[in-house]
Parts: sequence; structure tokens; C-alpha cells
Amino acid sequence: MENAHVDALASKHAALQAQIDAEEQRPHPDDVLLHRLKKEKLRLKDEMLGLTVH
Repeated sequence: MENAHVDALASKHAALQAQIDAEEQRPHPDDVLLHRLKKEKLRLKDEMLGLTVH
């Protein structure tokens, strides 16, 4: 069960990275959006690390 949760978080993490990459490629990236996406990506990474440490 825990592995499935970590996999789901990893999938969301990868999707956020794709959104970040796409936004950074735009001529005028939205800095507020990028900040929000990066913050959420870091939150997911922290959650994944917390689950895998146990």
C-alpha cells in the first residue's frame, strides 16, 4: 500500500516537472505559477522521502 502511495506521488512529481519545463519554455514565463509549481513539487518530494525513510 505504501509503495502505491509513493508511486502516485512520484507520478504527480513528474507531472509537475513537465508543467515547470513547459512554462519555462514560454517566451514570458509566469513567475508566480513557476514558484507555486516548484513549491508543490518540493512538498511532494518531502512527502515521498518521509514515506521511504520508515
